[in-house]
Parts: sequence; C-alpha cells; structure tokens
Amino acid sequence: MTDVLSCTRCASPLERGDFRCAICSLPTPVPATDATATTEVAAAVMRCQGCGAAVAYDVKVAAPKCAFCGAVTALETPDDPLEQAEAYLAFRVDPEQAKAALRQWLSGLGWFRPPDLRSAAIVDKLEPLWWAGWAFDAGVTVSWAADSNAGAGRSAWAPHAGTFALELSNVLVSASRGLTEAECEALAPGYNLADVSEAPEPDSRARVEQFEVQRSAARATIARALTNVAARDAAKHVPGSNIRKLSVAVVPERMSTRRLGFPAYVLAYRYGDAVYRAIVHGQNPQFVVGKAPWSWARIVMIVVAAIAAIGLVAAIVAFAS
Repeated sequence: MTDVLSCTRCASPLERGDFRCAICSLPTPVPATDATATTEVAAAVMRCQGCGAAVAYDVKVAAPKCAFCGAVTALETPDDPLEQAEAYLAFRVDPEQAKAALRQWLSGLGWFRPPDLRSAAIVDKLEPLWWAGWAFDAGVTVSWAADSNAGAGRSAWAPHAGTFALELSNVLVSASRGLTEAECEALAPGYNLADVSEAPEPDSRARVEQFEVQRSAARATIARALTNVAARDAAKHVPGSNIRKLSVAVVPERMSTRRLGFPAYVLAYRYGDAVYRAIVHGQNPQFVVGKAPWSWARIVMIVVAAIAAIGLVAAIVAFAS
C-alpha cells in the first residue's frame, strides 16, 4: 500500500486512484501526498484495435501486432496517467518449455480431437508478457442459505441459513483486457505471489499490460471473485451430507490490494488452415488454457454409432413385444 488514508464511512484502506471506496462506493478522491509513491505514470502505449488491450510501449519490443490477439496496434498517448503494477512475478518457464507445455496440453485433450494434433500443430508465434491483475486481502461477512438432508424428517430436504466471518488472502482478480476472465481464472492457481520483484526482469523481452481501470471502478468483478471464493468455503457450514440450492451473499468489511504483473506466454499455433491461441503459464507449465480444433470425423462416427445402437435396441424391443 502506498497510501494510508481510509474511507470515512467504512474505514476500508484507500489507494491512490480510488475515486470511490472499493467497499462501500463512497466518493472519496485520494490526494497525492507523496509524488515518489505513485503507481501512475504518463506513458505511450500500444493500443490493440481488436481486443482493446494496452501494453507499455518499448522500442526494443515494439511490434505492429497485438501480443494478445494479433490484431493491429496503434501508438497512443493517453491524457490521463495509467496505473502501473507495483510488482512483477518472475518468469520461471522459458520459451522452449512453453512450447513443450503446449504440445503436452494438445496431446491430452481427448479422443474427440484430431489424432495428429500434437505432431501436426505448428507454433507460429510466441509472446511473453505480464498481464495485469490485482491480489486482494479482505475480511468479509458471508450470509448463506441452502437445503440439506439434516433435520429433514419425512421430507428429503430441509432449509438452513447462517452467517460467518471469513478472512481472504491473495484473491486474484483480473484487470486484463487482453486475456479473458476465464483464462485468467484458469492460470491463477499456479502463481507464486511471493516470487516477485519491483521491476520487470532487465533482460526480459516480455511486454507489460497496463492497468486501465481502478479497483473502485471494477467493484462488480471484485465482488464476483470474492463471492466465488466465499461460496467454496460456505458449503462446509451447511449441516448434513447432501446439499442443494446453496446461495451466498458477501459483505466486504475491509480490503487491501496489490497491483501485480502476472507472467504468461501467448502462443499462436496452426493446425491445417486455421490458427488457434493458447496461453501457457509463466511460472508453472502444467497450466495451459486455449482453443483447439475438433475431429468432426470422430464426432460424426460416434453420433452414427449412437443412432445405430438406439435403432438396434428399438428393433429388439419391437421384436420382443
């Protein structure tokens, strides 16, 4: 935290750039008290005209194509300062390991993919980058309601409800525009938040995605992430062995934030005449997410076999009757 001011209504810590409290939404602009502590800089960025992502402009790694989606980028100088990550997680996977992780992932996608997918896929492009995200520590009150078999009596289900306090730490929330929320959620469990430095690695050619939204402007995304984490914990508070219709409501009471750059590789690979995108984790190569082709011949084969089996069963039943 670079600022120590708190919201005058809920006492949640405020950060530079919070024009509203991230907890209760009270308008509380934070004055600049220390010019050296700011996480905002005025800088030129490369703006993708396809997905809208923005990365820091560096003449050493400048390219006319977006590192995320391959669309055309244009140099832009924003009027307002852009927030910067305050720390960067280290790359622990090199490009060759990233390519190997992609092929391993392709080979494990299942029978409905082309049988030669791993061997025939050709990597066209590999881009290392740090995508933008927040890591939250928060104290929340969780209210839950659910049906369970506890105390059901003659009925199969009985209603239950309750509340509990929950301390959350290192909840990752995406601030990226270049990666989808689902892609970031799939990568998040593999990151070691202790393996950080205050500046990007000097010899890295990875690009840095910019923070374009303050955390107070992303309250819906933050609330959804906190609710998802709380829902996983709420199930153990419900009595009984069978649970259904679990719902939770989360009321944050305080929250502190770190702005981080998360390392990843964006790979474009070609299979046949089509190009697909995959994301390989920058610290743990076991985490890969992306798109891959289907084997429509195999899918049609299964559908035809299923129809034939249904027809055979129907004929046997008709004959027996």
